Amino acid sequence: MEFLIIVLIALILIVVLAYIFCISKKKIIQIAENKELNEITKKYPTNIEICKKYLKKLKNENVKIEENENQEASLYIAMTNKIIIGNVNNTFTRIQTIAHECLHSVQDRKVLIFNFIFSNIYLIYYIIICVLALLNLLPLKMMFLSIFLILSLVNYLVRMYLENDAMIKARFLAKEYMEEEKISEKEEIEKIIKGYDELNNFGMKYIHYQIFLNSMIKVLIFSIICFIVK
Repeated sequence: MEFLIIVLIALILIVVLAYIFCISKKKIIQIAENKELNEITKKYPTNIEICKKYLKKLKNENVKIEENENQEASLYIAMTNKIIIGNVNNTFTRIQTIAHECLHSVQDRKVLIFNFIFSNIYLIYYIIICVLALLNLLPLKMMFLSIFLILSLVNYLVRMYLENDAMIKARFLAKEYMEEEKISEKEEIEKIIKGYDELNNFGMKYIHYQIFLNSMIKVLIFSIICFIVK
């Protein structure tokens, strides 16, 4: 019965928080598809050239850069010290997105490595307790769920520190880059930055919620397994 209550609470929180934070991926996509701003940013160099400029500015030029148009998301992989630029060519957000990943590369190395190792341990632990629960080989299920929730809090804390730090600084780094390049007029740069501010307003809430949602979905799956397998 206790697992059914947890399922209900998790579902209520997922719906309520989505409503409070106005979570809408469609809205983010609409902002990113601003035709006027997309045309302005087409004048800028290739993604890899922009990335190299940022890394030089950040005094971190030993980072490997790779572009993958078949991949939607861009990311920085701490263990291999590599930035992978996703399919961002046709959006004005690319200048800020690349800045975001470059900023990840200069974050505290201990935190980056911890995040990589911990996120894998977190996932492996979850898979193990789910499999054991399915096989009805997991004693004290509530205790293992509590441990998972504590691990989820740590995962959330570390991830949001890294994401918030990069998202806040990326806007300013992108603006500085555009002003130094002198490709766009001052008014055009201001329009782009205004677009970034609007995007970030929705984007930061979306990322926070997405990390929370991923944890809640895991809690739901585990609780349903425990409720069914008695």
